[in-house]
Amino acid sequence: MRLIVVDGLDGVGKDTHAHLIMKRYEALGERLVVRSHPESDNFFGLQTKAALRGNGKVDKVRASIFYAFDVLRSLRRFYSKGEYDTVIFVRYLVGTAYLPFGLAGIAYRVFEKFVPVSEYMFFLDAEPDVLLRRIKRRKIKEIFEIEDSLVRVRKKALALVSDWNIIDTSSSVEETYSKIEGILDRLDKKSS
Repeated sequence: MRLIVVDGLDGVGKDTHAHLIMKRYEALGERLVVRSHPESDNFFGLQTKAALRGNGKVDKVRASIFYAFDVLRSLRRFYSKGEYDTVIFVRYLVGTAYLPFGLAGIAYRVFEKFVPVSEYMFFLDAEPDVLLRRIKRRKIKEIFEIEDSLVRVRKKALALVSDWNIIDTSSSVEETYSKIEGILDRLDKKSS
């Protein structure tokens, strides 16, 4: 089973690129599922979404905790049973970067030991000013979607994912996906 992770900060294009990856493997006739956390089909995902629309420190902690449970639920229901050829998770381990600095690294290392990881882990990246321009187009804003937060979280996230496939998404969707597809081609060839 292939586990693909598409992670990154808000506005970086995670869902867009996960959808393109999904189309690639569907065209090959694979059985697959995409889980974009937080999901709306369970208590944990709904609680995460509610907390993300809050504005206080408690909301930030609530969002992080419920987010972790949402991801763990997806792992249990969609990955561990082995029903799919490919499982794509949008937002996975990088959610730990939203925790305070010392706790972020600890939480990341703990989760990394207990959840599946693969070579197919992509961190989509862009400068905070690029992300803010993209986020401004949205109707609903979330608690972490401000410049100061994006700068701090990006710094922590990049330190955590140094061994991932880091992709700059500042260019067009087509150019960005071309980079991702090149890595997918190489990894698929390697694993066959």
